Amino acid sequence: YGMGGQTDGETMGYGILARIGAGVNPEQMHAERVNGYNPLAVMDAVRRKKHLLLEGRGPALLDIATYRVSGHSPSDASSYRSKEEVRLWMEADPIRAYGRAIIEAGVCDEARLRAMEAEIREEMREVISLAIDLKLSPRFSAGGEEIGDAMFSNARAEKLAEGPCDTLMPREANPRVQQIKGKLRGPSPDGKPIPKMKAYSVRDGIFEAMFEGFYRDPTLIAFGEENRDWGGAFAVYRGLTEALPYHRLFNSPISEAAIVGAAVGYAVEGGRPVVELMYCDFLGRAGDEVFNQLPKWQAMSGGLLKMPLVLRVSVGAKYGAQHSQDWSAFIAHVPGLKAVYPVTPYDAKGLMNSALTGTDPVVFFESQSAYDTGEEFAKDGVPEWHYEIPIGEPALRRAGKDVTLITLGPVLYKALAAAKQLKEKYNLEAEVIDLRSINPINYDPLAASVTKTGRCLLVTEACERGAFLHTVASRLSNLVFDHLDAPIAVLGSRNWITPAAELEEAFFPQPAWILDAIHERLLPLPGHTPTTNQRPSEQARRDRLGV
Repeated sequence: YGMGGQTDGETMGYGILARIGAGVNPEQMHAERVNGYNPLAVMDAVRRKKHLLLEGRGPALLDIATYRVSGHSPSDASSYRSKEEVRLWMEADPIRAYGRAIIEAGVCDEARLRAMEAEIREEMREVISLAIDLKLSPRFSAGGEEIGDAMFSNARAEKLAEGPCDTLMPREANPRVQQIKGKLRGPSPDGKPIPKMKAYSVRDGIFEAMFEGFYRDPTLIAFGEENRDWGGAFAVYRGLTEALPYHRLFNSPISEAAIVGAAVGYAVEGGRPVVELMYCDFLGRAGDEVFNQLPKWQAMSGGLLKMPLVLRVSVGAKYGAQHSQDWSAFIAHVPGLKAVYPVTPYDAKGLMNSALTGTDPVVFFESQSAYDTGEEFAKDGVPEWHYEIPIGEPALRRAGKDVTLITLGPVLYKALAAAKQLKEKYNLEAEVIDLRSINPINYDPLAASVTKTGRCLLVTEACERGAFLHTVASRLSNLVFDHLDAPIAVLGSRNWITPAAELEEAFFPQPAWILDAIHERLLPLPGHTPTTNQRPSEQARRDRLGV
């Protein structure tokens, strides 16, 4: 039973669950129906199925028949079943029946059975008393910070267990490692573009951090759709197949809920999983696992449990309505999750290293349009050795004094292009800051920049309505209101479904949009002729239409 519905003949298309196994595989999943009221029968069935599993002959399906005597909740009046039905099942009480059976078998006598029952009742009374005695088990104080304090463990653990790391080859023998050694890890010395195959890229940064982690932490595993033989859908894991046995890197079913749910269980048990959702659009397929399980177990356990899990989420481009959506706002809205969005190789490696040495859940957004991007900002390039970037620290990408541009995700490069045009055409210096993190965020450098410039435009590739940068704008407005020369503005993608690739320039923010938004909302640009309408009145018009 659920709150009212029952599987048998109503909510499911079967009468007896065990029969489902007949259509699954040639051995019918070794399906068996067991009397769940007989503990000896259950023990025997579990022992036999475990033997099959250990021999590699699984899976096995046990349909253990029991009855839920009490209601689903205190408000359940059990109106969906008769009192006679409940009475008959109560008469078959398995505890009483098992007691009679062991007495008849001579295993125990009546006096010993009653004494055992009394011991158990007393133990349960003590347990319940401890749970409800507010002196012995005080609640979190009203108005206190205990829940927030327990939500993140904020610990550092380079590895979660001692012992050797199962690998298939020495580190230096890996062909991907050798290939990366020949790449340019920093900006081009002569300022010329670096060929894609010669540039150390964002995907290389993620790979290096993961590769090092597999040789450091024996509990680290990675799984997801197409993770092993393909090297991941976007080749981030290329080179790991040769280095790792199957139990450390493997393909999952095409079930996002199963991917994240299994990873949550492994993390709670003390392991460090890295799992991948091939597209950000698939977050909804793992909604309960991402929004209700992953972020909550640390706080719900009062800090006793840890959740050292990294969820890689690839944000698409050029794949249309159901494969190119930035849903970072959903993650930002859920308490208990840390989240980052690096778009440079230096940041990708440093932030992944931080995620892989922490003990909190981290959602790691990755832009498909930035995977091949080389390093433009780290003067000394991306170090070969281990380094970590603290989660929550924005990065200054370009200094300026006239207007602040704050970006999240790959739109950073559009903002830099717009800043270059501002300088060349209007002699204005834009300060460009890459947010890098979604939660936590250090607002001090953001507030300092906007205090200096007096004007701020935040830019994201997420749809404008409900975008996370509106939260950032609101926070900043409260922090630096007295220093503003214009209201802080947010520029996002159109509030449409994502169009096909050939129409994306009309959907995602472009450098021209940024210039137009600055001109119409922050600072008139002398002689500037807008090519798009970025006035607040235009957005209000679109809002009336729901677009």
